[in-house]
Amino acid sequence: MELNDKFVERTRVLFGEERYGRFVQALEKEPVVSVRVNERKMVPDPSLSVVPWAGSGRYLESRPVFTADPLFHAGCYYVQEASSMFIEQVVRQYVDSPVRALDLCAAPGGKSTHLLSLLPRGSMLVSNEPMPLRAQVLAENVTKWGYASSVVTKNEPADFAPFRNFFDFVLVDAPCSGEGMFRKDSFAVEQWSVSNVEQCAKRQRDIVADVWESLRPGGLMVYSTCTFNREENEDCVEWIASGLGAEILEVKVPDEWNITGSLTTEGLPVYRFIPGYTSGEGLFMAVLRKDGSTAVAQPRLPRFQQAPAKIKGEVAKWIAGPERFDFVMQGDTVVAMPKEHTAAMLSLQQKLRVLHAALPLAEVKNGKLLPSHALAMSTELDASAFNTVELEREKALAYLHREALLFADAPIGHLLLMYKGTPVGFVKNIGNRANNLYPAEWRIRKNPLEL
Repeated sequence: MELNDKFVERTRVLFGEERYGRFVQALEKEPVVSVRVNERKMVPDPSLSVVPWAGSGRYLESRPVFTADPLFHAGCYYVQEASSMFIEQVVRQYVDSPVRALDLCAAPGGKSTHLLSLLPRGSMLVSNEPMPLRAQVLAENVTKWGYASSVVTKNEPADFAPFRNFFDFVLVDAPCSGEGMFRKDSFAVEQWSVSNVEQCAKRQRDIVADVWESLRPGGLMVYSTCTFNREENEDCVEWIASGLGAEILEVKVPDEWNITGSLTTEGLPVYRFIPGYTSGEGLFMAVLRKDGSTAVAQPRLPRFQQAPAKIKGEVAKWIAGPERFDFVMQGDTVVAMPKEHTAAMLSLQQKLRVLHAALPLAEVKNGKLLPSHALAMSTELDASAFNTVELEREKALAYLHREALLFADAPIGHLLLMYKGTPVGFVKNIGNRANNLYPAEWRIRKNPLEL
């Protein structure tokens, strides 16, 4: 790997000779492959090595073709770089009651889906991404993970200004110069420059400042990057502490995890993952508590249209524990919102560009209910409410490729398709054929049997 001379010079000074030597050797090796299992949908394979800092994280011996696995499309696991799973230790050590959380720079969704699994029941997570195409990917991944306590927005950090003291927990996984991804991303190597580092550092401070008032006093901010330099890491964290008024918190980690501390300030509790020391790519993380103490702001419940009794009576049969939800009509769509978060979710929809919220259950079309794909993906789904068909892998992939299917012996009407006992989506069986209801924009584009 041909590294920029200035990067070599700066990083060698920052790391020291021994650490830099091990880092360079690691860059010549293949990246490790890791996944994180959605334990509401499947059980982790006990034969796989566990990511030490993430209970549902697993290392794979080689990289399979994930696109050719129906369970991947069903949200049973997420392909995630192992170092970034360290957010689990923050949540386990500092979050012990329900929170209203924001993942500000969330695409493609690794940390968001992890947070959905980690946060105490009763929590709500807003996952935000300002870039339109990346926001669509984020919405897809969050929907597949299947938690009704989720909202996906497409906004700039400054757009959260009206939501003062709204969040207990904010994750800023800041856009950065990407030094920690050099082993996986040749473009990051090519684009690296000192000026880009400086621009990223300024942008990171702007992002944090824009969202700071949305975090309640006493709330937690997790700041992370996938880069190594001090400007985007220690310097930014110390600026948040001194300039915005925050306490930097320690995360307890065992020595055997080989996580590196600060490389610039002795005793500063920050956490660096460096290839050659930890089994993963480069990551920096710090946890900060905002000065002061106050309860999270409670929004007023905006007016909303409740689903008519007949519609509510039907869709309530489709989910477990329907008494926990408000059934809201949004246009022609019936949405189940967790009662404790209905006011917050509706308030967000009034002021932000929301791509996904709670659990869209069905579209009302010509007086009939068309179950949504989000329902098929949801961990709230009661599969016994539908006629189900178990598919072999080839037919499941054909469905995900959005091919026309035939279920001559199955009942007429909506069928819930399963693969290895896990829902993959709906079709509408009309006898001589079945209408494939898999979202067109999510379909596998290449012939999956040729992958």
